[in-house]
Amino acid sequence: MEQTLFDRRTILKTIGQGLITAPTLSQLSVAQTTKHPAHPARAQGPPRQKLTLNIRDFGATGDGRTRDTNAIQSAIDRCSALGGGDVLFPAGNYLIGAIALRSRTLLSLDKDATLTGTPDFNDYPVTQVRWEGKWIPGHTALIYALDSTDTGIVGPGKIVGNPDLGGRPRPGSPLRHPALIEAINCSNLRFEDFSTSYHLMWSLHPTCSKNVIIKNLTIRSTGGNGDGIDIDSCQHVIIDNCDIATGDDCISLKSGRGAEGYAQLNTTEDVTITNCTFADSIFACIGVGSETSGGIRNVRISKCKFTGAKTFAIYIKSRPGRGAFIEDITCDDLDVAGTTGGFLRLNILNSGIQDSDPVPGDEGIPTLRDFRFANVRVDNVPVLIDGTSIHPNKPLHGLTLSNITGTCAKGISLANVNGAVIRAIKVTGYTGPLLSIANVTGIGLTGAATIEPPKVPDPIPAPATPYQLH
Repeated sequence: MEQTLFDRRTILKTIGQGLITAPTLSQLSVAQTTKHPAHPARAQGPPRQKLTLNIRDFGATGDGRTRDTNAIQSAIDRCSALGGGDVLFPAGNYLIGAIALRSRTLLSLDKDATLTGTPDFNDYPVTQVRWEGKWIPGHTALIYALDSTDTGIVGPGKIVGNPDLGGRPRPGSPLRHPALIEAINCSNLRFEDFSTSYHLMWSLHPTCSKNVIIKNLTIRSTGGNGDGIDIDSCQHVIIDNCDIATGDDCISLKSGRGAEGYAQLNTTEDVTITNCTFADSIFACIGVGSETSGGIRNVRISKCKFTGAKTFAIYIKSRPGRGAFIEDITCDDLDVAGTTGGFLRLNILNSGIQDSDPVPGDEGIPTLRDFRFANVRVDNVPVLIDGTSIHPNKPLHGLTLSNITGTCAKGISLANVNGAVIRAIKVTGYTGPLLSIANVTGIGLTGAATIEPPKVPDPIPAPATPYQLH
């Protein structure tokens, strides 16, 4: 993981040159025996050097008043055009509108460098962006990338969004507001060793991207919709050693909403979240869903500390009409305290707004499979686990709860689960039964209290005309 983004590219380039060189030398040998002497040194050329450009050399002032957008964009564009390298941001406060990352370029921020967004929406171009699982017209992020590879940002500087830009689309202003950092349809991304600050909007939003490393970030946001990291239809993601305190979900995993997301089936998968600290003031620390129509699978959460949550530390959520699946979720070695709701909630019946084109019938009920929670230490959580909001037509297949210790006011409630394995639940301080169930099978259920099954929503009818992407 310590290799730079450009190591693999350099290796592949060297191999490719070797494959090309052999026939070329053979042709040159034939040419030497005929008319034209060869010039091997001229044919091969000097080895390419990685470029390093300083934004000050392109006119950036860093005085906090002059808009440095054009100067910075010129440095980024030239670096990419000349083969790639590092774009250096020395100490200063750089006032910018939206800037675009390019392939094979890495922004490198000095510890005393701050990028500050302007308050003018006109400084943020409009394109197709993701909002609550749907593609809609909206403003690009302060720092954005489209269809790029081998790019990113490294610190230890700071990126600050303008507080005037946050908020939600509304009927009178339907464009999505700018995120802070957003990569769409990109690959081989690095976001490391810097800090962010924003209000009422997402801080980091990789979308439909692959091979994403998010490491050593300090993320701060305030207000509703102020998510820290939204992983949206991405594959092969590592989030490591981040400190996230937000006004909404610290991390949200999602993959599209309704028939549009289901038709594309662009899955969020292979996500590792480790060694992080979370505090949330409005919703959950880690939210899985509720936009799940492209599917979510193979998520590993380990060695994390949850120091505060307005609802639950981990909240897995969806609803009928989403379709697809949530499967293979593993959580291990967690410390949980300061939650208003509790440690874990599973809500697959009514989370999130219903889509205008939902997936109908049982096909629209998300499939749930293989959730595992082990080695969890809780400190005075109101509810240990609320897992009752699961549809009986598609029960959760496979739930392991193992070695959970600490204190809680209420125990575990489950409904519509097949193949549960419950062992070594050693908590104290609760009132009522430790385990309450409805329509649950498995191991470790002896002595459980019986509860009423959840009320399910009405089935979603099939539309008169089948949905088509439009």
